[in-house]
Amino acid sequence: MAKYTLIKNAKIVNEGEILAHDVLIKDQRIEKVGFDLSHDSAEVLDADGKFLIPGLIDDQVHFREPGLTHKANIYTESRAAVAGGITSFMEMPNTVPNALTQELLQDKYDIASQSSLANYSFFMGASNDNIDEVMKTSRQNVCGIKVFMGSSTGNMLVDDEKTLTELFSRAELIVAAHCEDETTVKRNTELFKERYDGKIPMTAHPLIRSEEACYLSSSKAVGLAKANNTKFHVLHISTGKETELFDNTIPLKDKLVTAEACIHHMWFSDEDYLTKGGLIKWNPAVKTAFDRDTIFQAM
Repeated sequence: MAKYTLIKNAKIVNEGEILAHDVLIKDQRIEKVGFDLSHDSAEVLDADGKFLIPGLIDDQVHFREPGLTHKANIYTESRAAVAGGITSFMEMPNTVPNALTQELLQDKYDIASQSSLANYSFFMGASNDNIDEVMKTSRQNVCGIKVFMGSSTGNMLVDDEKTLTELFSRAELIVAAHCEDETTVKRNTELFKERYDGKIPMTAHPLIRSEEACYLSSSKAVGLAKANNTKFHVLHISTGKETELFDNTIPLKDKLVTAEACIHHMWFSDEDYLTKGGLIKWNPAVKTAFDRDTIFQAM
């Protein structure tokens, strides 16, 4: 026998509008949306004064399985996602081992098929020497190709010009990138090691992983994407200057190049390192109040 639930008086947020509607659900699927709905056997939930929004998609998560399950795993993190209203996630390839082959990528799908409580997809990882393996990636169930244009876990830094050019020219999936110029980060790191005799304060973090490092990398990647008509997404921008790379006058459906921002880059500033220290240490780094405010306005 079918089970019905009727949500009354909700403020439904969907496709750019907020409408006061009722929602009738049959066996966990939406049956009808409209005014003054009723059903004889439905459990009625009064949502007066509350918002009802679609399940969200989190396009960048690190669920730490395989290899780092002392931190988390696909089951625990998908459970947390669903509890917070996230119904679908896209997980990153810098697990252990890194998802740099089709077999290692499939291992993650196999784990998720048994343990994930949410819809899922996994990014294929790119490195300086696995371009042929990357090109085997299926568009049917893989959300994209992840490129670390700044150092990260394992053999996942892609800084070879030939590899980057080939990737952007051949990729049929969307390419998503962590953008920080490795040469700039390394140079800044050595300068601050020398300045502070190896004891670099946390306040130097946004100066090492600087605006220059981020913009050099993201502008280079955007240029490659435009030159090759590649669908490209810049992950977690952290500077106001980078927002100039994206054109908000183009309808989303027509965009080849897109970007995103994380909550922490729109909440904290470099002044907060003095009181919060390592609690706000991310890559790319939290930067100035100007960067914070500009990113928020761009969003």
